Amino acid sequence: MLKISFFGGAQEVTGSCFLFENESQDGKTKILVDCGLFQTPKFSDPRSKDPFPFNPAEINALFVTHAHIDHTGRIPKLVKDGFRGKIYSTAPTRELSELMLIDSLGVLEKETGQAFYGEEDIADAFGLWDPLEYHKEKKVGNFAVSLFNSGHVLGSSMVQISTEGKKIVVTGDLGNPPTPLLSDPESIKGVTHLLIESTYGGRTHENRAERKTKLERVIEDTIKAGGVLMIPAFSLERTQELLFEINDLVESGRIPEVPIFLDSPLAIKATAIYKKYEKYFNKDANDRIKSGDDLFRFPGLKFTLTTEESKTINEVPAPKIVIAGSGMSNGGRIIHHERRYLQDPKSTLLLIGYQAAGSLGRIIQDGATEVTILGEPVRVRAKVAVLTGYSAHPDMEGLFNFVKKVSDGLEKVFVLQGEPEGELFFVQRLRDYLGLEAIAPHYGESYEL
Repeated sequence: MLKISFFGGAQEVTGSCFLFENESQDGKTKILVDCGLFQTPKFSDPRSKDPFPFNPAEINALFVTHAHIDHTGRIPKLVKDGFRGKIYSTAPTRELSELMLIDSLGVLEKETGQAFYGEEDIADAFGLWDPLEYHKEKKVGNFAVSLFNSGHVLGSSMVQISTEGKKIVVTGDLGNPPTPLLSDPESIKGVTHLLIESTYGGRTHENRAERKTKLERVIEDTIKAGGVLMIPAFSLERTQELLFEINDLVESGRIPEVPIFLDSPLAIKATAIYKKYEKYFNKDANDRIKSGDDLFRFPGLKFTLTTEESKTINEVPAPKIVIAGSGMSNGGRIIHHERRYLQDPKSTLLLIGYQAAGSLGRIIQDGATEVTILGEPVRVRAKVAVLTGYSAHPDMEGLFNFVKKVSDGLEKVFVLQGEPEGELFFVQRLRDYLGLEAIAPHYGESYEL
């Protein structure tokens, strides 16, 4: 008997956690793919600290698709609650996850006053965590598991699970090619069951070829107005892509040289890890590195690692650019800049990533004229610009084309990690245009294959 159960990321974007069970004459094997934090509107939804709906001590192995906290944030709790199996991911995902989880602990303590795991649980998790290269098969009981490049963030993976003649692929988060740093998601043949993300299952992005031009225009307009360009950015991939793009704009003379601040300790530390794993970049990025170009350093850029350094940004007169976390403005240093500059009609808030329902970023994107930040009412007089071409997720056309490529022999598609409206729209599209059996499971539902 082969069974899949969904304990997160089911008709919601966050909290990804999928359980696979296989029972045979040799016994029962249980593996998890991802164990993420439930998020929005706050950094951690109260459900994140609830008991798991399965016994962590019975899980043989956990495979991690990538380091974002909505895919990793409950791993220390899993260990604290009895998990003693092995954890596998690529080496960059392992290193970035450690960085993210340590940072997450601090945010949890600050937001709730009490985290549901401690530093010792993080340390215990990484004592169980081994790196696994792409395409190298790992046997766990009756399961044969391999990782494939998903092109989403550095080291991100799709998880392929083979057992009993079935080939199941969990996409995790897919990339949105072409990207300046990473390769496109790999193509996998012979898939029988697909678990696919649908963050943008009902929406389309603007043309990626135009995104750099639009970024250049937003920067130029804000500089000309004498304002501050605020860019809430996720610490992994989005920040590194932005630095890459702005580096090119500065060095080619396409934008004036102004102070640019990367005001995110997490992003600064993540960027150092990116530089350590350059072999995971695509050919174009590696060719530029070989030519002597430092992709993440250019005139005018300053890293503000400490709180004291961050405070000095206020003393620098506009125009200036501030890149800071969090990407949905639900925490981090960006909210301090938003509190200060959203009231300035010369300034601009540039949203370049997914803004989940209920997040401050989404409220502003939807047109709010006043918001509450750190307990204070703040008028939104700044311009609000949105560049969807910088999303690290594919839109509905990209998702559809991914499924179409693997549709031969595909028995069932589970559509996950999206808001209900987008998931259900994408499910219907797969049914209507590809004739596939597609399902958007709810939390706690199980399916036998």
